[in-house]
Amino acid sequence: MSISPRKITEAVLIGSVKVGGGAPIVVQSMTNTDTANIEATVKQVMELANAGSELVRITVNNEEAAKAVPEIRRQLDANGFTVPLVGDFHFNGHKLLEMYPECAEALGKFRINPGNVGKGSKRDAQFQQMIECAVKYDKPVRIGVNGGSLDQAVLTRLLDENRAKAEPQELAAITREAIIISALESAAAAESYGLARNKIILSCKISNVQELISIYQDLSNRCNYTLHLGLTEAGIGSKGIVASSAALSVLMQQGIGDTIRISLTPEPGTARTKEVVVAQEILQTMGFRAFTPMVIACPGCGRTTSDYFQKLAMDIQGYLREQMPAWRKQYKGVEEMEVAVMGCVVNGPGESKNANIGISLPGTGEIPVAPVYEDGEKTVTLKGDRIAEEFQVIVENYIKRTYSA
Repeated sequence: MSISPRKITEAVLIGSVKVGGGAPIVVQSMTNTDTANIEATVKQVMELANAGSELVRITVNNEEAAKAVPEIRRQLDANGFTVPLVGDFHFNGHKLLEMYPECAEALGKFRINPGNVGKGSKRDAQFQQMIECAVKYDKPVRIGVNGGSLDQAVLTRLLDENRAKAEPQELAAITREAIIISALESAAAAESYGLARNKIILSCKISNVQELISIYQDLSNRCNYTLHLGLTEAGIGSKGIVASSAALSVLMQQGIGDTIRISLTPEPGTARTKEVVVAQEILQTMGFRAFTPMVIACPGCGRTTSDYFQKLAMDIQGYLREQMPAWRKQYKGVEEMEVAVMGCVVNGPGESKNANIGISLPGTGEIPVAPVYEDGEKTVTLKGDRIAEEFQVIVENYIKRTYSA
């Protein structure tokens, strides 16, 4: 199956990061610290940026958070982190942006949820106030509609219209349409308030995979705005990873999407950076972008009763990702390298030859030696108790020799 050509949407510039307009799909993440805790937020933003997040969203939910944003930006800049910050506003964003102009200036983008801007007659005025602030400070805006906080006025209007039809549609279809209409009408309103089309990003998030795919297919056909993809409330662990991968991969395969976020519920004790790693791995596995050398490893079988090759594969993968913040600047193209760590002679030599560099470890009952292949040629055979350490040195030397500028 071939990948459909990317739909060329409006290009939006967020700081120095280009989104849409044919640019590579951008990885976004979000902090889960209290933004008012400047130290914790700066630390997590730096961790996310080091992991490869190109945009980082932060919660701006009260005055303390709004006051903290300029100092967060200052500390990030002082530490050499230029990653743009996206301010996530709900309910009171119009007040916070008016009260704290330094917050507005420090942010790279505003995120506005049309369902949480205001109720009744206040809704349009408060939305307009936020858009005019974005125009004043020349900031792009993501208009992010969520199924869980859908603008009820839009839904009610469509339900009333549906009831008057000779053949009414089902509630699920009306809800999908309400999500799309909320985004498109809000974007049109933003333009009427002076926000340029190349300052608008749309998202329509929902937690059901098939519904999400349907919504974005329809949205993409009905507009040319830059689109942010994400399965909201994706879940925890493998469920969240699989659901996000299934939904976003289908859409990107069809040429839809300019920036993505994987909304994983963090497992206790795990790093927030996991959502960045998953986003990168989806993009890299599908061939859209390369972020870090890929490790190819077999699943193991009755020939691989030792877990040595599994540990080596994990160690090498962790080591490569750990080194990437420095290597990205030092070794051009290293992120496209493939490393094979195989567990027996069945597929080991073949996969190792096909990778840039690979090792074929001995399976159960095989001769206790491990041939190493570089660019298809066997260069050395390792044996003894230090195979893992020796192979890591070989990988390091290969990178220095092959990818040095």
